Amino acid sequence: MDEQLTEAAAAGPAVILVEPQMGENIGMVARAMANFGLSDLRIVRPRDGWPNEKAIAAASRATHVVAAARVFSDLRAALADLSYVLATTARERDGFKPVRGPVEAAGELRRCAGQGLATGIMFGRERFGLDNEEISLADEIVTFPVDSAYASLNVAQAVLLMAYEWRSAKQGGDAALPFGGPDVTPARKEEVHGLLAQVEAALDTRGYFRPPAKKAKMVDKLRAVLTRPAFTIGEIKVLRGVISSLDRFSPAMPRGEGSPGDDPRRMSGLLRGKSED
Repeated sequence: MDEQLTEAAAAGPAVILVEPQMGENIGMVARAMANFGLSDLRIVRPRDGWPNEKAIAAASRATHVVAAARVFSDLRAALADLSYVLATTARERDGFKPVRGPVEAAGELRRCAGQGLATGIMFGRERFGLDNEEISLADEIVTFPVDSAYASLNVAQAVLLMAYEWRSAKQGGDAALPFGGPDVTPARKEEVHGLLAQVEAALDTRGYFRPPAKKAKMVDKLRAVLTRPAFTIGEIKVLRGVISSLDRFSPAMPRGEGSPGDDPRRMSGLLRGKSED
């Protein structure tokens, strides 16, 4: 198994903050992570820039987490090396993603870590959390059993809850089975995102997204369908090969030269010629 993946899994899930607004909140997130042994902090487009003195001050003795934090200009880049990602939200969404509570979600994170997979948890903005497009990049949703009359959590509180459950979760103790499934390597998010981009481009060229005003919603649904299973690297390659083949020989949009012997239009002509002989 890839040594880097194993190390990432052992370090616990990455904490991904999407467009945090206040340095103090980032510092308190770092402190909550350090309380329970997490260290991989990823920050997407922080409003007040980075590094941030207020974050360092609020982190107390967790300055090592702040110092090691990585800043990204794009959420997909922040998720690229992860194989299993949770999105936190307090609001009900369209229902395409499985929803777990924090205990169950932490157990799934542990299960993935036991397989040597790199994982992460996304947390949204202080004001309105994650949007639907961002949630569509995750595998599942995690939400908290809070009082419905006051469901809002500070981002550091949400991180603290998940970090605590991660620390508390125990490895599964199932008895050994006589046989198991195939030994496969789950695809990383950058590979899944590449597939989604290829499918969207192919469908866009063929006028699939009609009317144009509904394209964003249709793309969200498409992403939900294609990210529901845990694709393996091999499956991603198969699907991308299929799409490339369809693009190459499509009358609507021929792409590249391809292999003449593989072109179904040319082959059908050759077969007609032989039958005439």
